[in-house]
Amino acid sequence: MRYLTLCLAFLATPALSADKDSPAAALLYQTAGRWQGELQYRDYQSNTWQGLPMTVTIVAQPDQVTTIRTAQYDDGPKTGIVTITTVNAVDPAAGTLSYASFRRSRPTDVGVEKIVKVEQGADASHWTIVTTETRKDGDQIAEVRETTTRDGDAMTTLKEVNPVDDKQDVWLPRNRSVLRRIGA
Repeated sequence: MRYLTLCLAFLATPALSADKDSPAAALLYQTAGRWQGELQYRDYQSNTWQGLPMTVTIVAQPDQVTTIRTAQYDDGPKTGIVTITTVNAVDPAAGTLSYASFRRSRPTDVGVEKIVKVEQGADASHWTIVTTETRKDGDQIAEVRETTTRDGDAMTTLKEVNPVDDKQDVWLPRNRSVLRRIGA
């Protein structure tokens, strides 16, 4: 679910320019707005992507490094609507993205991801940001990599995991959000 937060988080033109010392903060700051799409996950039985309709609202904060992201999706008749609210903050000096994610009936998910790549495209609405973190994923410790790619009004965040104990360097896709901007 952490990838939903990046789903590192995101688009309206800000009233203030974002921190000039942090390309990641500047790019994420401009993702403020409303997004719609799917939360997709791998069905390992059929080896296909399955999707749940999802809406996301991102609010950029005046400090220009913090965003608040609220994602909602319907997880079926048993669970109903799931709401996940995540606060993200970029630390330009450390090159990290800290987060705290909140969801009903779950413990708060808190962590710090290292920003390992910021690839800027032709303008502020075309870029890729990659973060990594070692943390618990399911029942095991894994390296977790999230790749968020923005292509105009489309934004995708792919979460991949590499279990630490398997002694292999193989990244397995876990889930992804595929979103389209629908408003400021």
